Amino acid sequence: MEQPERDLVIVVDLGAQYAQMIARRVREAHVYSEIVPRSMPFAEILAKGPKAIILSGGPASVHVDGAPSVDPALYESDLPIFGICYGAQLLARDLGGVVAKTGRGEYGRTDLTVGTTGPLFREQPTSQPVWMSHFDTITEAPADATVFASTGDTPAAAFGDPERRIYGVQFHPEVAHTEHGQDMLKAFLFDVAECRPTWTNVSIIEEAVAEIRAQVGTARVLCGLSGGVDSAVAAALVHKAIGDQLTCVFVDTGLSRKGEAEQVEETFRRQFEVDLVHVKAGDRFLGALDDIVEPERKRKIIGELFIRVFEEVAREYDAAGFLVQGTLYPDIVESGGGENAVIKSHHNVGGLPDDMEFELVEPLRHLFKDEVRAVGEELGLPEEIVWRQPFPGPGLGVRIIGAITPERVAILQEADAIVVEEIRRAGLYREIWQSFAVLPAVRTVGVQGDDRTYAYPIVLRAVTSDDAMTADWARLPYDVLERISSRVINEVPGVNRVAYDITSKPPGTIEWE
Repeated sequence: MEQPERDLVIVVDLGAQYAQMIARRVREAHVYSEIVPRSMPFAEILAKGPKAIILSGGPASVHVDGAPSVDPALYESDLPIFGICYGAQLLARDLGGVVAKTGRGEYGRTDLTVGTTGPLFREQPTSQPVWMSHFDTITEAPADATVFASTGDTPAAAFGDPERRIYGVQFHPEVAHTEHGQDMLKAFLFDVAECRPTWTNVSIIEEAVAEIRAQVGTARVLCGLSGGVDSAVAAALVHKAIGDQLTCVFVDTGLSRKGEAEQVEETFRRQFEVDLVHVKAGDRFLGALDDIVEPERKRKIIGELFIRVFEEVAREYDAAGFLVQGTLYPDIVESGGGENAVIKSHHNVGGLPDDMEFELVEPLRHLFKDEVRAVGEELGLPEEIVWRQPFPGPGLGVRIIGAITPERVAILQEADAIVVEEIRRAGLYREIWQSFAVLPAVRTVGVQGDDRTYAYPIVLRAVTSDDAMTADWARLPYDVLERISSRVINEVPGVNRVAYDITSKPPGTIEWE
């Protein structure tokens, strides 16, 4: 099948908190985007055939030694360029404008005044709120550029050179707090860069199917199926591409949610009639994790053991060669892709052994979770699968803080089931990105039935998010928290206390380990 044509917008990551959000906003406008590190040589960027370049924000100052910069060849490439925050300051400095140390930054909601209507501001109000986060200030635009908008502290808050198709804004159009930010991005994409809105769910599926067929040919393929949305959509995509060449493998690690194995069997073997192999390996995983406390070691042990089990199944079913995984873009970022720091090694990325026998098939590798759900709906997967809350590949192994034991796994399974049940009962399941229980391997003193107890606490975690790159703790109603606490303490032996984690990401992560 001939691949559908699509335009590409490159987002150059200059250390931004919001680089992934920029890419998502571009894709929401139905234009494909990729994020590249600032260290990528411009010749490599150019070889990708981009239609336009966006320079992200970043925490640095253009005045410090070693500040992030771009190859000057970018400015001579005739490509449309859009600089955001630090990216705009970089444009201003490199093209002859002035970025001053005024001693006064702008943070949060700021009123923007549009003076000269340019392509970015057509049919928009002349006064509008934008989201600022900067200390240095663009006081003068480059000589050939026009200042389109300003704020009380930033004389050149938006500027551009229409002839060269270069634009910069000091604020963040990618965040929701900038009310007309998506309109500005669309104006750049369609009016300035003349991109085509061809990145749709249908085009994603068609392209993935073509790539899968080209990669695997007529070979038999294994798919690691967990029952979660990512692996389910990956399996559905691969099945659409190669049909009965696919065998799905559910590895029961003993670290799954309560009733997980039964649900996977019912959904994928009976409802979808998928060729499913169920490997019961709980004792093996728990044995390998005995006395392991450090979270990165847990993840790497689980990741390697997953692969070894798949290799054994592959030899038994004569399917050595290809392994399908539901790896997403945020998995790559957090596992230290490119110049990113390792936040945590996802078992299907940083936890993979170097000597594994498989070539990976990862049709979701460049997608965010919202895109995956949309693709799942397009493929006809049931709502209870598509909208299932994310669950970590290492399972409850990274929700037990400390050594993993069968007793602790059983306690956490029961507590977690209550959390999910009560969140559903309250009608909040679709509103919350993730809601789950955590078991710290410590004990606290309590009183139950007039007797002293010395038992485990359960920590409740619930967050809201769009893409898991950032998250805020969910403001659950007190009556929901009370029901969860009461049920967990009364129904789960070995627990005498429930706490609620109100940490956002950053500084925390969604999972505790």
